[in-house]
Amino acid sequence: MYYPRLRDLREDKDMAQKEIAALLGIDQRVYSNYETGKREIPVRFVVILADFYGTTTDYILGRTNKV
Repeated sequence: MYYPRLRDLREDKDMAQKEIAALLGIDQRVYSNYETGKREIPVRFVVILADFYGTTTDYILGRTNKV
C-alpha cells in the first residue's frame, strides 16, 4: 500500500531518506520501498515515525486529515 504522507512529512523536515532510514535502523533502499508502496511498512515503524513527526498514525496512514 502506498502512503504518500511518508514522503511529504520527510520533505517537510528537509530530511533525506537515508536519515529517516537511520532513525528506523534500516537501509535507505528498504525505506524507499515503503515510501513508494513496494513494501508494506511495519506498524512499529509507523508508530516511531508518528512520534518523530509529532502526528498520529492515522494521519500517516491516510485515515484522517487531522495532523
